[in-house]
Amino acid sequence: MGNSKGATRSYTDKAIRKGWLMYDWANSAYFLVITTAIFPIFYNAITTTEGPTGTNSDVVAFFGRDFINTQLYSYVIGASFLIVIVSTPLLAGMADYLGRKLQFLKFFCYLGASGCLGLFWFDPSHLEWSMSALFMANIGAWGSLGFYNAFLPEIAPKEDQDLLSAKGFSWGFAGSVLLLLMCLALIMGIGDHLTRWAFIAVGLWWAGWAQITFRRLPTQTKVRPDGNILWQGFRELRNVAKELKGKTRIVRYLISFFVMSMAVQTIMLMASSFGIKEVQLATDELIVAIILVQIIAIPGSFIFSWLCQRHGNVKVLLLATSLWTGVCLFAYFLVDGSLMFFIAAGIIGFMMGGTQSVNRSTYAKMLPKTEDTASYFSFYEVLEKTGVVIGLFSWGYIEGFTGSMRNSLLALIVFFIVAMVLLASIPKATDEGQLA
Repeated sequence: MGNSKGATRSYTDKAIRKGWLMYDWANSAYFLVITTAIFPIFYNAITTTEGPTGTNSDVVAFFGRDFINTQLYSYVIGASFLIVIVSTPLLAGMADYLGRKLQFLKFFCYLGASGCLGLFWFDPSHLEWSMSALFMANIGAWGSLGFYNAFLPEIAPKEDQDLLSAKGFSWGFAGSVLLLLMCLALIMGIGDHLTRWAFIAVGLWWAGWAQITFRRLPTQTKVRPDGNILWQGFRELRNVAKELKGKTRIVRYLISFFVMSMAVQTIMLMASSFGIKEVQLATDELIVAIILVQIIAIPGSFIFSWLCQRHGNVKVLLLATSLWTGVCLFAYFLVDGSLMFFIAAGIIGFMMGGTQSVNRSTYAKMLPKTEDTASYFSFYEVLEKTGVVIGLFSWGYIEGFTGSMRNSLLALIVFFIVAMVLLASIPKATDEGQLA
């Protein structure tokens, strides 16, 4: 599927691996500060107004239609994933054909960082324009991950991929917490009027630290070919589809991952809004819970990696989905105050890093021998993003229909149960796939 020149450095080069890890450190600030902590609080506050009867209203107008503010938020995030789903498979095929994964990683990084900068001018009276910055930032954040993840099987052998993947998430959690604490220190120490500057900080942090990644990862892996680049992008994807045919383990894993993503990513994207609206947490309580999640996620990532070495990735993912189901049931029936929310947040934090890192490394280890890793990981990313879209729109529709986010948890419980059944159907590992 193209002529390889080989990576510019051996995968044993520690500098390359550290450079790869630095992108987790860089872009995780978006997922914590923008999608989890400061922006959801800012967004809920700025889009909640006093109604004509003196009570607060969370209804906003968007292109002439009325939405609950959090319902609109879930729809905009979901729509941004649709763009990622449509664009990244083609771009990944082109990246593999041209040997330009790093260039596409840079493009999405700068797109996302620019969106974060744009949030500084967020204005609820012009939501159509304001939400476009969030839309753009989310496309950049998630669009970059497919190209970033595609370097994993190139820079580490299979036996090291679980640990390296776990390190990536732990570096991301550590870096994002550091930036969050810096932003909170400014906001709490000087005043709420500095909240918007946190969005500027995320954009600069993300693009700035990513420079280490851009300098250290291989810049060219293939000889630039002749021919129609657009057509060759489609051709790369078609070849991947052909190669996956008949590979029962990886195909069934991808289906289970697709269903699991409907629930896992939705929880992480909407948990803060759930705490604000359903549990009515104070801002400081929510921030404490979010920091708790990030701290607990670090050991969670390494514990899951250790469990994979002892019991295999599929068994660990089965355990993870059962625990996710349990925490959703716990949240639906019992989370009605700050203490119960903190307990749920602690469990989610432990599960979050481990589940994501194991999913990434499981797929990397199941891949057939190939040099076109971006095309393969685009399948992974498309399935994840499609799952997120279904999860977010299910969440938003149920909230809009019933008037309560708590009822949206019921859909996630169903998704996790289906994912468990699918994981259980994966055949036992063959000799070449025994690590997963």
